[in-house]
Amino acid sequence: MSKTHRSKPAPLAAESPYRVAFNGSFKLAAAATALPADAPEKRIRKQRLAKHAKTLAELQHVLYANDHRALLLIFQGMDAAGKDSTVRAVLSGVDPAGCTVHSFKRPSLEELDHDFLWRTTVRLPPRGTIGVFNRSYYEEVLAVRVHPELLQAQKLPDDTPLDQLWSERFESIRSHEQHLARSGTVILKFWLNVSREQQRARFLDRLKEPEKNWKFETADIAERARWHDYMAAYQDALNQTSRPWAPWYAIPADSKSYMRMTVAAIVVATLRNMKLRYPRVSEAQLEQFKSLRKRLEGEHVD
Repeated sequence: MSKTHRSKPAPLAAESPYRVAFNGSFKLAAAATALPADAPEKRIRKQRLAKHAKTLAELQHVLYANDHRALLLIFQGMDAAGKDSTVRAVLSGVDPAGCTVHSFKRPSLEELDHDFLWRTTVRLPPRGTIGVFNRSYYEEVLAVRVHPELLQAQKLPDDTPLDQLWSERFESIRSHEQHLARSGTVILKFWLNVSREQQRARFLDRLKEPEKNWKFETADIAERARWHDYMAAYQDALNQTSRPWAPWYAIPADSKSYMRMTVAAIVVATLRNMKLRYPRVSEAQLEQFKSLRKRLEGEHVD
């Protein structure tokens, strides 16, 4: 009798107090933005981040050699949550040949001629590599949900009621991520949960410090005015799409050092859960290698 094909991919993502529940019970009001009272001091946090980054670089080499799985890291968050700096810090030691980072901004005309998952699908990491999405297809149930007027440019075939449209998009996302997981892509999704007050402080820094002026956009203030709309959209998105094979982690983001350390620890733990090994060489190949080694050792170079 043939074995029944597994209907759900085995979960590999690391456990964490910040992992969003899979049963739709996540409440944004209960999600911390500040580091916990028992967090290590900043110096220790930076040391742990450096250690995690070193371990991550080592594990990435095994992932590349193993070449059977890919790791996709998705980062979402409000402006000034620290997405860019977290990606840089966590992946600081990774071999660029085995890692790709894509930042998704306003869709191009070509992208608008396709379904909402197309532009990210063509950027998925191949097996053996780590892929990073700085923003992602989740913008379609976050920014577009807050600004439904953006749908006018998407050339949708039907005039679907908005509640039904978001429900359908969540269904598409869940199916898409489950398909990726079944096919060997391990997905980790990080919502960098910055408080409104901390975002205000970071915006002021960008305005006050000349070297940070370039980071500020006037549209950021308009988006900040829709804070509560975004928070409602995030709560729904996380509840609808946090699953064992593609979990969300709601990471406190008011302390950048704590946020980076925590994200790095989750990525490292997940890679370890994959139980990756370097490919084994057959006995025949080993014998061939011995012969080739002797040949090279006995070679006379003019």
